[in-house]
Amino acid sequence: MSVMKNRAVLRWLVPVTAGVAVIGGGAAVGTFAAGADPALPPRSAAQLLDDLRTSRLDGLSGTVVQRADLGLPPIAALAGQASGNQLAGLVSGTHTLRVWYGGEDRQRLALVDTLGEQDVLRNGRDVWTWNSRENTAVHRKLPADGKDLPSAPATPADAAQQALAAIDPTTAVTVGRSATVAGRDAYELVLTPRDKASLVHQVRIALDAKEHVPLRFEVLADGQDEPAFEVAFTQVDFRTPDADQFRFNPPPGVKVTEESADARPGPATDRKPGAADAKRPDVRTVGTGWTTVVVATLGDAAGLDGAAKAGGTKAGAGAPDADMLAKVLGDLPKVSGDWGSGRLLSGKLFSVLLTDDGRVVAGLVTPERLYQAAKG
Repeated sequence: MSVMKNRAVLRWLVPVTAGVAVIGGGAAVGTFAAGADPALPPRSAAQLLDDLRTSRLDGLSGTVVQRADLGLPPIAALAGQASGNQLAGLVSGTHTLRVWYGGEDRQRLALVDTLGEQDVLRNGRDVWTWNSRENTAVHRKLPADGKDLPSAPATPADAAQQALAAIDPTTAVTVGRSATVAGRDAYELVLTPRDKASLVHQVRIALDAKEHVPLRFEVLADGQDEPAFEVAFTQVDFRTPDADQFRFNPPPGVKVTEESADARPGPATDRKPGAADAKRPDVRTVGTGWTTVVVATLGDAAGLDGAAKAGGTKAGAGAPDADMLAKVLGDLPKVSGDWGSGRLLSGKLFSVLLTDDGRVVAGLVTPERLYQAAKG
């Protein structure tokens, strides 16, 4: 099974997000430090790309740590809460996660923080999510075709695939320094966008020298010496985990909710036309590669208020409502031009423009490139 060709493996190989990890009272940033450069046989960039594309994975377990310093305002965490998904809200700080992979139909993520644990398990067609803090669990049966996989964080392998998709004549591909990640020797593949409109300076992918799977993924923003985003194994074992790791046994007193398979809509082609489809955003892209800009029109939603309601009306317990999210969005800087007017959210690696006429324009690009796309 090719790692770079199988979406299930890509989604579950090395999860990006997790609960806050604290070692000795300090964030576990030191776990990303590489040891002395190992002496590895020379390999060209083309050979490493081929290794990455053809690598195979039968099983894996390990610990992953992510650190993100995207230069985002507090709205980022608030938006994650509004989505009702704790994993989606972890876009800053340092986090840790346990992961098990036993094949396309057996995966488990364990998000642990100081107050509890949140697990997502898949065992065949059975999918469980468990929140120890609230002692609640949700059970769902996947469709027979297995296409409706549970939502999961991004992975270094998944991110690596996206980076590979951006490789074209505008990308310089080189070999970096060898490194030791999670006690394993690794090569480093470096992708450098040539288009200066991209806020990405470099993407660095550390590949296990033997298994050829990503052990670490780093993104450096333009003008920055330290990664704005990095995710890496701190411990990894390539043996297939025991089957018991993927079975969920509800603890005493847990409140279990049964969710129907059609509770979460599948691909657009599988849905029946109706009123719900009329409210779905109209999404298109402008440009290619690193400077691709996504333009979403929120249908009958209007401007910032519509953007807030699109993300906040189904917030989970304790999450802010649409009015609160709209207020936070309204605190973003005002911008205007021959494209119209709106608000700008900008970080080290990306920019997001929310226009007053109900569009969301986003990309790993400078605001000026967003304005061009909004005008077009």
